[in-house]
Amino acid sequence: MASSFSSSMRGGRGRKFKSEINVVPYIDVMLVLLIIFMVMPSANDPSVVDLPSAEKSTKPPSDYVQVVIKPNGALSIGVKGKGEEAPETAPNRDALVKKLRAIHSDHPDYPVLIAGDKESKYDDVIQLISEAKKMGINRVGLSTK
Repeated sequence: MASSFSSSMRGGRGRKFKSEINVVPYIDVMLVLLIIFMVMPSANDPSVVDLPSAEKSTKPPSDYVQVVIKPNGALSIGVKGKGEEAPETAPNRDALVKKLRAIHSDHPDYPVLIAGDKESKYDDVIQLISEAKKMGINRVGLSTK
């Protein structure tokens, strides 16, 4: 009788345990991980380039053509060394390329050193290197401090 009394107190049937997984803590953990992975890439900015510093590996040549690029876009060109010429300013890149072509025809063995200010546009420097290479100038370098 005791067994029927206890079963009648429980509602007549034996209680069955439900085996369910509580997913709320797992959702919380996943959301925290999602937020962490969303924030991490913003701390690592791909547009920032850490350029190496340049040591003076070799002494610059005694005679060379120097092209100077200022941050405001002003360009000048001149010859340094034995046949030194005063630097001439150029209003634009096309005029500078014409002057470089004329100087290269007078001094075909002189290398070209481009002194670009660190605030000047990278594209301007690369375009000048490309133009010098198209003219057949094999020795083109960058002037550093």
